[in-house]
Amino acid sequence: MMKLFSQLLDLIYKKQCYFCKKTIDNSIMCKNCYAQIDLLQPKPLMFIEDIPVFSATVYGKNMQKLIRGLKYHNKKDLAAYQAKLMSEYWNTIEKKEMTYSIVPVPLFKTREKKRKYNHMLLVAHEFSKLFSYQVKNNLIYRTKNTKPQYKLTIKERQENLHNAFSAKKENYNGENILLIDDILTTGSTLTEIIKELKKNGITKITCLTTSCTASHV
Repeated sequence: MMKLFSQLLDLIYKKQCYFCKKTIDNSIMCKNCYAQIDLLQPKPLMFIEDIPVFSATVYGKNMQKLIRGLKYHNKKDLAAYQAKLMSEYWNTIEKKEMTYSIVPVPLFKTREKKRKYNHMLLVAHEFSKLFSYQVKNNLIYRTKNTKPQYKLTIKERQENLHNAFSAKKENYNGENILLIDDILTTGSTLTEIIKELKKNGITKITCLTTSCTASHV
């Protein structure tokens, strides 16, 4: 009943695009704004501990607004669009032929409680629907309430994230792991998680981020 009521409201009051404010597509992200985001070439942008790191897009204008809208402004519907971009990119690389468990970068428990959701977990679930992958949210935990990374230097990022994650080896069943995050900047977050996973004998890892800073391209 509530879903029907919501659909009726959508017909009466068309949804405004979060990016251009137009209502032509009755969607939080219209086709035109989505089409403005270009996918990168299907190759790793870097290797961390011999683990390939792929990024779907550059962190440009619309990508910034998408990620920040989902991450900080409760625009949960944007998770589907973020996952769609990642899936379109993932379809261009050979590694998609394998089966994976998706591991989203975790939030510290108090931060997730305050925000009421982990944005990357929402993206992981949307992504999993497109590939029938399992979401594994119990393999890696954030054990340290770290400072926001964007304000820190490379050295400060490394110190900030040192010993910030813990792996639950008992929840690993030998499968391929697809570690996902929203933005690749220095790679400090992925580095710490990869080190922790490898320390626990988990080495079948591939990393995929939604976007990367222009310096990586």
